[in-house]
Amino acid sequence: MHLLEVSVEDRFMRMALEEARKAYKIGEVPVGAIITKDDVVIGRGHNLREKNGDALAHAELIAIKGACENVQGWRLTGCTMYVTIEPCPMCAGAIIQSRIDKVVFGATDLKAGACGSVFNLLQMDKLNHQSEIVKGILEHECSTLMKEFFRELRAK
Repeated sequence: MHLLEVSVEDRFMRMALEEARKAYKIGEVPVGAIITKDDVVIGRGHNLREKNGDALAHAELIAIKGACENVQGWRLTGCTMYVTIEPCPMCAGAIIQSRIDKVVFGATDLKAGACGSVFNLLQMDKLNHQSEIVKGILEHECSTLMKEFFRELRAK
């Protein structure tokens, strides 16, 4: 019997999905984010906008804050963010400002995606930092979780 080898991207995206499920369970839009450095998780977050009454409580920003606390500084060079849904403009701006090198996301956001869907802030030459983008990792699982959440919300 051979064990299936799981890619690093799949492994960390599954952790981001765990974070997204935490948001789902408390009635938040199910977005989860993980930040790694040298394949070690240094930040994690899930949406808390409703719970905290805070427009800035996006999964990505919470993960960035935790990662900055862990490295004791604001520069997250050498880090990768794994996020279930394509980051919005606000989160893309924070990714740029924190100098995250790579962003891996699951499903695209055709209404507010700022990493290639609507526009691409992370790779604008005129900005002082660009991030590598990998999209579509566990896309089906990430998209399905979001669709289930909104289907359930509409039913209420």
